[in-house]
Formats: sequence, structure tokens, C-alpha cells
Amino acid sequence: MSTVSRDPIWVRLIRGQGWGADSFFSSIKLVNAAWLTILASLALTLIGVYSIDVAESMRSSSGGSAGFAAVALKQLVFLIVGMLACLIVALPHYKIVGMFSGVLYGIGIALLIFLMIPGVPSWLVTPRNGAKAWINLGVADFQPSEVMKIAFVLLTAKYLRFRSQHRKIKGLIVPGLIAAVPVGFITLQPDLGTASLFVPALFAMLIAAGARLRHLTLIVLCAALAAPAAYPMLRPHQKERIVGIVKQFRGDDTGAYDINYQSTRAQTLISAGGITGNPDPAARALVRYNELPEDHNDMVFAVIVNRFGLIGGVFVLILYGVWIGGALLVAGSCRDPLGRLIAVGVPAFITAQVIINIGMNLGVLPIIGITLPFVSYGGSSLLTCWLMTGLIVNVAIHRPRPPYRSSFEYADDDGPDPNQSTKPYGRAIGFSGRAITR
Repeated sequence: MSTVSRDPIWVRLIRGQGWGADSFFSSIKLVNAAWLTILASLALTLIGVYSIDVAESMRSSSGGSAGFAAVALKQLVFLIVGMLACLIVALPHYKIVGMFSGVLYGIGIALLIFLMIPGVPSWLVTPRNGAKAWINLGVADFQPSEVMKIAFVLLTAKYLRFRSQHRKIKGLIVPGLIAAVPVGFITLQPDLGTASLFVPALFAMLIAAGARLRHLTLIVLCAALAAPAAYPMLRPHQKERIVGIVKQFRGDDTGAYDINYQSTRAQTLISAGGITGNPDPAARALVRYNELPEDHNDMVFAVIVNRFGLIGGVFVLILYGVWIGGALLVAGSCRDPLGRLIAVGVPAFITAQVIINIGMNLGVLPIIGITLPFVSYGGSSLLTCWLMTGLIVNVAIHRPRPPYRSSFEYADDDGPDPNQSTKPYGRAIGFSGRAITR
């Protein structure tokens, strides 16, 4: 007579028992689309390391022209750490990772609150460009809002996986609150750039989970109509950025050496790259004497185009397309809603970040302090990007284990099938009508 183990699921997984009697390792799939994300991640990071060196090697504070720029060497170290983190995250089944989503989310919120506490020593939390967003760890600075992206995706995916309430307008309140809490604290830093990334990620996950487009469209319209009312509440430098982009659209160059200085410098470097770019020494000199602020960070795309031209810029976009496409292929091939939503939420963050950053460099979007994923200098940013790659790999290599429902397809557009069960454990009915038991 067989006995059923009463140990917690995570204990059974570690022992190799999984949810059933089969071995945990029997669920591993080595041939999958996640390899596209790994290869694209590595290529983008190496391009970033080289571009950071081009931007900083001629600055005496970065090690001088005699050797590799110090910040580029640090970025290589961050790359190694990021790849190790990717491997660690990819190994346990994503359902185990999902179990700790609430804890990770709570820790992330606690760190965001810590940044706002008055009286915290300036050596521990040093404001940069007016924002209190980093914690000094000695060897590197840690940005809690970056890791908060992952915690948000995990918790939202866990909440939506067996529910159908989000098909109604009132059911969008809870997912909205999950996003609103970190967005609120990040906005107070203030870091409107990072805060703005959570909305497209939330919408992508809701759409993947079957939310009605008319409800989401209504929310977007209401937000657009309310946006002008929020303008008086913006800080002076935030208002200046909006004024600056309006001036650029009008062809007004009066802010070229003032409010639009950074944007103008970036566009100058991009135009100097032409179709094929400049030789290495010439590109280094152009970048150095162009005096582009944040040329190794937010504006590194301008450095890439200056060095490799339009061809290089398009190649970088293709690499991002490969990464995003690989992640979406993983999402499409995953039958488990938790894994599918993770593989949708993560590339949504990357996509929004790429669009905003490149728009900043081209002068079509205001500069709001968004890094270019995998490419811009920064330990927190690079580590988060590689952790996201690890999550995609995790979903790709681990076959789903019950309980799960087969998809987020609904019988009609008026609501879920009344015969469906939304219980997260025990008996669950898939949207195809098939019962799935533990």
C-alpha cells in the first residue's frame, strides 16, 4: 500500500520526489528557446563592456588611456557575478521560486522604505542626481528598485495564475495595488523612470492572463486624461525635462546648452557615427571631447552608434529582439500559468526599458534616467538583467508539474466558464475543460 508524503512541496522537490513519484531531474529540458536569451545576454553585455571602455578610457579618473577603463573592468566582474546568479536562479523549479515571491516582495518594499527614512547616514544612502535610490555596500552600490522588478513579476504571476477575477474591472484592483506600492515608493525617491516600467509589465501580464482589453484601454484613457492634473505636482527638474522635449519637437535649440544639453550631445555623437561608425581611436576621442554626461550609463547607446554606426545600432536592436523573442517563445511553450506569466512579465520590463532608453538617446523621449539593459554600466542593473535571464531559463528547462491549468483561454469574452474551478490547489479545471488533480 503506497503512502503519500506529507512533507512540504519544496522539501520533496529537493529530495527529487517532485509533486509525484517521478524524479525532479526527469523534468529537465535542455533543448529550448531560452538559449536565445542566454546568447543575446552575453553578446549585449560584452558590447556594453567595450562601449563603456570607449566612453571612459581617456578619462584620467577611469584609469587613463594606457589601459582598460576601471569601470569597464568592474563591469566584467559584474558580468561574472550576473552569470553565476543566472545559473543559481535557473536550477530550482520556478514553482519553488514562486513560493518565496511574497517574501521577496516584502523585502523589496522594506528596502525602498529604508531609503526614505530621515537620518540615514549619507555614506550609506547617498543621493545621486537628487534621487535616494542606492545603498552603499562598500564594494558596490545596490539599487533596490532593480530587484523589485523581479519580485513584482513573481508575486503578480503567483496571484494571477489560478484566478479569473481580473476579467472584471473590479478584479484589476489587487494587481494594480501590487504594482502601485513599489511605484509609489520609487516615485518618492524620486525615480520616475524606473517607476514607469512597472505599468507596461503589469499590462503585459494581465493581457497574457486573459484580462479584457476594453478594461485596460479604459484605464489608459483615464490615466491620460488625468496626466495634466499631475503636472503641478512634479518637481522642478521633472518639469524642465518635459519642457525640454517639447522644445526639441518644435525645433527650438535655445536649450542646447542648458536643459537639452545631454540630449543634444547624444544626438551629435549618433549623427557622427554615420552608417558604419568611426575607428576605435577616433570614436574614443569624439566621445571624450563631446563631453556627453552619463556616456557610460544612460547614454551608452550613443557611444555604440558613434563607434559602430547605424549598422551597430540596428545590430543591438536585433539582439534585443532575439532576447525578447526567445523569452516569448518560452512563454508560448509553457502550459503552466505561473511559468507563462513569469516569461511574459520579464521581457515586458526589458522591452519598455529598451524603448525608453533608446528614445532618450534619439531625443524623442525625455531623459528620465533609464539604463540600457545588459549594456549600461551598473552592478544592480546588470545583475537584475541576468537574474531575469535566469528566470526565463528556469521556466524553459523545467516541465510544468500539477496543479496547473492548461492555458488562459476562456470559453467566451463574457467571462470564465462557470464550471471552472479557481482553487489554487487540489482539483483545478483547465480552461480547456480538463480536470487536473494533484
